Amino acid sequence: MSARVLVVDDEVDMLSLIKLILTEKTDYEVVTTNNPLEVAALLEKNKFDVIITDLKMPIMDGMDVVDAIRKKDELIPIIIITAYGSVESAEEAVNKGAFDYIAKPFRQEQLLISIRRALEWLSLIHISE
Repeated sequence: MSARVLVVDDEVDMLSLIKLILTEKTDYEVVTTNNPLEVAALLEKNKFDVIITDLKMPIMDGMDVVDAIRKKDELIPIIIITAYGSVESAEEAVNKGAFDYIAKPFRQEQLLISIRRALEWLSLIHISE
């Protein structure tokens, strides 16, 4: 069965780019939203295997998205992407439960490898349960 990926970014162009990369290079089912406030409702209605979120967004930033996701699901891998990367924000993201942290601009392969690693980690967690 194909993995389901949720992508959250306030920039519609970035959402389109990530969706294009994932649909051309993988068989993942990709759901996108440019409104981080929709994440909780999307998690209620759907099961996702990986979530990718931008760090800097108006209203609700990526760290808030991580917090909202962790209230619903403690295990789902979350990959944060950002054009404003710093050691401090990467450390905060990992401490809050992010699986990976990728600085923009990123290479397609970098994102694909991160997702593949997240899915492998998730399958190992489910095997041990």
